[in-house]
Amino acid sequence: MTATDRLNQTVEMFADAPKDVRLLALLDYSKRLPELPERLADHPELFEEVPECQSPFSLIVEQDGDVVHLYFRVPFEAPTVRGYASILHDALDGAPAQEILDVPDDFYRRMGLQEVVSAQRLNGMAAILRRLKMHVEALDS
Repeated sequence: MTATDRLNQTVEMFADAPKDVRLLALLDYSKRLPELPERLADHPELFEEVPECQSPFSLIVEQDGDVVHLYFRVPFEAPTVRGYASILHDALDGAPAQEILDVPDDFYRRMGLQEVVSAQRLNGMAAILRRLKMHVEALDS
């Protein structure tokens, strides 16, 4: 199963759910974001901030052979953004670079998130995906 397939499963689940369930599902995903590995947990200086995001959000993208690993720092006090990060992590961590680059830039809109989060949060989500893809592209350079 490709990263796009995994992401599409999540997109369809959200899109098919009633509006109130979408928000609950996003909040549930916020609890699933994996903890950072010990080598990164105490080193926030290694992460790149995504300043366009309203909530504090930073990331590291690493390549291991043919796959990409994603690490996100998102505070528990930002559950919608943390949920979005968890969705990205579930679908994309361990995927080949090209599969990540092939993710549609507006996939989260097909989830119906514009009905449960603010436009400002949606702009932050777009910025997170852009920054993530920018780092993945740089891996191939």
